Formats: sequence, structure tokens, C-alpha cells
Amino acid sequence: MTVTSDLARTLAEEAEAEGITTLVAAAVVTDADRILLVRRKPDDFMGGLWEIPSGHVDAGENILDATRRETREETGLTVSSVDRYLGHFDYENSRGTTTRQFNFAVTVAETGPLILTEHDLHRWAAPTGDLPGVTDGVRKALANA
Repeated sequence: MTVTSDLARTLAEEAEAEGITTLVAAAVVTDADRILLVRRKPDDFMGGLWEIPSGHVDAGENILDATRRETREETGLTVSSVDRYLGHFDYENSRGTTTRQFNFAVTVAETGPLILTEHDLHRWAAPTGDLPGVTDGVRKALANA
């Protein structure tokens, strides 16, 4: 699905109408036929889990801008375009409320070097292969990539 500011606004409004107030934007970064996975630090919420670069949408920020910002903050990579909406999934956060994660296929200016600030490891993996310790939601998003 083509990504526009209108789509981003609609997604946020739909989540809010469902009572979901914590939004996360996530980027599926590819390099040839591989996708970037990052591992949460052991002492973090859901420590040791592999995921795609993602983070909270700040107040007043749209989902697309959060996708760009979080990718840069967590990996040092610059998103040159947000290409496709890959769907969303909900999960229980550390406060016991529901978070909705919106997933987008992105293009980055360069795939390296990676500078991890919130994760302890990264790896490039086949999106349909044996994915290490990812949630079902992430697995589904990668299948749509």
C-alpha cells in the first residue's frame, strides 16, 4: 500500500478510535534479499528479542516522521523513502497497556555502517528463513515485505 501523510494520519486516528494511545513506528530495512534485525539489550523490556528498528511516535509527530527518526536514532541509517505500509500488530507494553506497531518497508541511503544505540547486536537475515527470536507480529510484517 502506497504511503502518504493521509494514510499515516488515518492509521493514527483508527488506533486512537480503538483506544490505543501508544504508537510505534517500525522500519523494514533491506539490503538485496536480506532484512535488518536488531537485538534488544538483555536488561531492556523484552530483552534478547530480535526486532526491526522501531520506536515510539512522539506527541505531535506523524508516523512517517517517527519511522525516519527512530531508524536514524537506533541504527545511524538515513531513510531516503518510506515505500510501503506492511500492516500493524498490537502488543502489551511494559506498562500493561496496548501498543500498536506500524510497519513500513523503507529505502535507506546506505546500509552501513550501522551504529547501534539501543540494541546490542544486529544481523542481516532472509525474511522467510529461520528468523532468530522474533515475535509473530514481526514475522508477519516481514512476510509482507
